[in-house]
Amino acid sequence: MKDSDSLKDYTRVRRLAIRSLFEIIEQSSEGTVIVDKEARIVWINERYARRFGLQDASLAVGQPCESVIPGSLLREVVNNGRPILLDMMDTAKDPLVVMRLPIHDDAGAVIGAIGFALFDELHALSPLLKRYLSMQEELASTRSLLRARQAKYSFAHFIGTSAASLEVKRRARRSASTESPILLLGETGTGKELLAHAIHSASPRAHKAFVSINSAAIPETLLEAEFFGTAPGAFTGADRKGRPGKLKIAQGGTLFLDEIGDMPLPLQSKLLRVLQEKEYEPVGSNEVIQSDIRLIAATSTDLEAAIKRGEFRADLYYRLSVLPIKVPPLRDRLDDLPALSEAILEELRSQHELDHEALTLLGQHAWPGNIRELQNVLERAALLSDDLILDANEIRAAIGTLVPVSTPAIPQGPAELETFSAARERCDRQLIESTLSRCKGNVIEAAKQLGLGRSTLYKKMTALGIVESL
Repeated sequence: MKDSDSLKDYTRVRRLAIRSLFEIIEQSSEGTVIVDKEARIVWINERYARRFGLQDASLAVGQPCESVIPGSLLREVVNNGRPILLDMMDTAKDPLVVMRLPIHDDAGAVIGAIGFALFDELHALSPLLKRYLSMQEELASTRSLLRARQAKYSFAHFIGTSAASLEVKRRARRSASTESPILLLGETGTGKELLAHAIHSASPRAHKAFVSINSAAIPETLLEAEFFGTAPGAFTGADRKGRPGKLKIAQGGTLFLDEIGDMPLPLQSKLLRVLQEKEYEPVGSNEVIQSDIRLIAATSTDLEAAIKRGEFRADLYYRLSVLPIKVPPLRDRLDDLPALSEAILEELRSQHELDHEALTLLGQHAWPGNIRELQNVLERAALLSDDLILDANEIRAAIGTLVPVSTPAIPQGPAELETFSAARERCDRQLIESTLSRCKGNVIEAAKQLGLGRSTLYKKMTALGIVESL
């Protein structure tokens, strides 16, 4: 076949295709109308004419399109030569989905326009609209959830310029760019959770979710479901659709496990699998789900001592402590008290200030509750003071019982040397015993003053051999 014959055949096929397309749309649509370059109707099919109250389609010929079809935009298409491929047009009966196309001559000039009413009452588009609305709702829900799961703090919120504080921030900033697990060690109230937020904010995962879970705050029977999620109908009373766990919600982002030292042993082994194999199974399911999270764990427990007692898995500890960061207690960073106090009062929207004697008194307290206790003291003092300048007497009253900062004794010989773990155990015992004595043996009140959960204090008392009737 010659090229000229092939070209002629292509032209004929194209012409036939255009005619077939017009006939199919005209026959299946709710109506068709054609106008000239003055937007006057030159042809309209009988269905469309009857829809607009004309018994005979010929009565519309020569009329401006708007006089027959109120709200028609065919004149706009003729004037600017641009099609309106999909639009909704209100009519006296029901809305129509319409398409409007310009008509060109062989030279490319616009000589008219054609309009098709594709669907009546949107019935044909109903599945598409439902799917679109469903996708919009799901997207809005996801965006709302992500906004709620964003980190709240940055490194600027970790106040302090002491050597201890600067070292913590230096290590934390370096760890933010990695994917390795981070273990934050320190007493309750030292700012471990704030530091976890800051690490996430400075990491490549900052635009993803930050999800936290406190192992000590959730009953052991529910902790696994909270962590891994549940399959549909996994147990009596479970959601029939299943429930995503914190691992699923944190996918692509950061999971912060607070008080990981209180995590039950069976769950510790499953967490180890998540860290090593990057996969897990929801409760009641055989489905293996791939996990992509960055883990930050925190604890106020001495994990090495817990390992010796058989309460914490050694292999999990070594997997977690790739990048350990020791967050110092407030008594080890007393130089930060002026800046911390100013920041706390500003956060409280308070106009109060501390005089020199008040700041000196703050530096004489050991702060067993750390920064959380400092916040409590300053808020109480500000609420009770009639003056904007807080003096030492008002601070002393807000503190209650002053716990003096003790200077550790320097060992005099080799026989008096003790390990860090033993020294910390001795300090913990002294602090808990003195607090219990002050609270007349009331464990709940002692836990509150120490900034610990009741169950955590009981565990520490058992480990240290402290009897409740002290």
